[in-house]
Amino acid sequence: MGQFLQFVFLGLSTGAVYAVLASSLVGVHAATGIINFAQGAFALWAVYVVAALRTDGTFVLPLGSIALGSEDHPVPMAAAIALGVASATVWALLAHLVVFRPLRQAPVLAQVVASVGLMLFIQALVGLRFDTENLFAAPILPESTVSVAGALVNVSDLILAAIAITIAVGLRAYFTLTTAGIATRASSEDELAARLTGYSPDRLAAIVWTLTGAACGLIGVLAAFTIGLNETSYTFYVIPALAAALVGRLSSFGVACAAGLTLGSFQAVILWVDTKDWWPNWAQAGLGDAVPFVIVVVTLFLLGGRIPARGSLGAVKMPAVRIPRVAITPTLVVLTVAVLAIVATTGTWRYGVVTSIILSLIALSLVLLTGYLGQISLASMAFAGTAGFALSKLSTEWHVPFPLGIIAAALTATALGILVAVPALRIRGAQLAVVTLAAALAIQSFVFNNPSLTPAQGNIIADPTLFGIDLGVRDGTNLVTLRFALMVLVVVTICTLAVMRIMAGATGRAMLAVRSNERAAASVGIDVAATKLLGFAVSSFLAGIGGCLIGYSRGQLSAGSFTVMIGLTLLAMTYVGGITSVSGAFIAGTVGPLGVGYVFLNQTLDLGEYYEVIAASVLLLMAVLNPVGVAGAVTSAIEWLTAAIPRRRNHETTGDNAAQSGKKAAAHVR
Repeated sequence: MGQFLQFVFLGLSTGAVYAVLASSLVGVHAATGIINFAQGAFALWAVYVVAALRTDGTFVLPLGSIALGSEDHPVPMAAAIALGVASATVWALLAHLVVFRPLRQAPVLAQVVASVGLMLFIQALVGLRFDTENLFAAPILPESTVSVAGALVNVSDLILAAIAITIAVGLRAYFTLTTAGIATRASSEDELAARLTGYSPDRLAAIVWTLTGAACGLIGVLAAFTIGLNETSYTFYVIPALAAALVGRLSSFGVACAAGLTLGSFQAVILWVDTKDWWPNWAQAGLGDAVPFVIVVVTLFLLGGRIPARGSLGAVKMPAVRIPRVAITPTLVVLTVAVLAIVATTGTWRYGVVTSIILSLIALSLVLLTGYLGQISLASMAFAGTAGFALSKLSTEWHVPFPLGIIAAALTATALGILVAVPALRIRGAQLAVVTLAAALAIQSFVFNNPSLTPAQGNIIADPTLFGIDLGVRDGTNLVTLRFALMVLVVVTICTLAVMRIMAGATGRAMLAVRSNERAAASVGIDVAATKLLGFAVSSFLAGIGGCLIGYSRGQLSAGSFTVMIGLTLLAMTYVGGITSVSGAFIAGTVGPLGVGYVFLNQTLDLGEYYEVIAASVLLLMAVLNPVGVAGAVTSAIEWLTAAIPRRRNHETTGDNAAQSGKKAAAHVR
């Protein structure tokens, strides 16, 4: 019993971080209606700021740095903590002023991708600005222990839990006892009424962003020594924090805090049972990361209708959709360009071309599901990875030939996609994004990174053959064979044309109706549930095909091929390209991770290390300034020019006719 309690208390440090992030998420949602996926990234920056100040006295800024000390004389701990918390506060305030305030009346999709983009931006910036390999967190809280019911408990864990509870109580007091807090809650119910009484919702929201940013920075800095420094873990602490916040229905600070502390302790207990002989081997890795996904799904499925929504000044218009038309001439032009790009390149450049073609198919799955059906999914790479690993088993152990193996593996991803789609029958918008991101993280941790399911040495994938023709990716020193590249192009072309026919037909019209208004769609006889499940099925099948093609191009798969960060980066590029159009998917493939754009950035400009920062920056700009993406902007410009030229000609013709009539009238008078 003592050992069990010891692990329960050990989990309080991580649980405290969850609790503060959850309380902050509740506060931000109450003030703005936004679910901020970048909340953990604020704490991440603060943690590394303090680590750098305590290591060599350098105060690292997003651009430049200030030497406030040295290795022999680092910045005092109190001053370092103050600067770290202040930096997190500034990030939160900038997020409100620069990103989320302009998106206050934007579609939920724009808010979600902007939040994801901010998360990617801060994490990538941390990797660039800090020496993450050589920075370590110094102890701040007491390192003593006390005995509780036979268990040795770290005093620091108890202090962190107490701080988390204090922050939750303080935020609740602000929202219930102060005039500004009460006005913030009122503006969330009726923004227009708050404005009429003299309160600015933007100014009230800025206060909440400041408070929550400082709280996240503080708990991150204080807990860093106990839980360690890791770029990815701090960023994705937002997932269990979201689970805790959703248990509190995004409205209760107390419940969210208690859920966060409980979740941290529960994950620690799972680590304890992992050491037991009776615990199965397949459950000894990643199970703790899968728990938040279960909590999110159950909570949203049971309470989805009771999660509060923010009152706004008017209806939010969704981004315009471009209905695809399968035309022979444009199709032949695109195929000709692709073939020429394959034939004219070799080595790394051809690999980039092939990768871009594959990524365009996965991006197309996002266009169909998110842009066309309106279901925000952040799990495309998880579906792709599931198919890729399934293909490894099918091709090497069961010897299923190509193309039957790729179809069977894609169907495996389809089954998983339908399973993830079940919560979409009850929830939508940002809440669905939470589910899919939690699912992606759970699949990555519990499946891809599980030694029992995925060997550490990787998964071998047999080269595809068809009618005795070897379609393998490599031939001696040739990095990508011409046969393999053309095979990829044929598969992607078939899938793309098939999806375009679906999107342009009756099924596509049903998806657009569901995207626009689910109740209205149901009133005209559209089966909303079936349409959603079909959208997830087709989208995950496309992603699965893409994952199989990635597997063939690698020859050997590892978990690093399908990380959540890669999936989010591809989502960013799809949004930049235009998430509501097929051409946007092509643009996303071109500039996607390891695609042609990346190869150009890395080999020609030698800027490959800045790829993630550039991608996230462009995403933020697009989300704020141009929600329709590059493809939508180009199409709109073409339509404007097409309409403007006839108008100008008509105007000139009218002017010429008027001039001629005037001359005739003058001659008649003379």
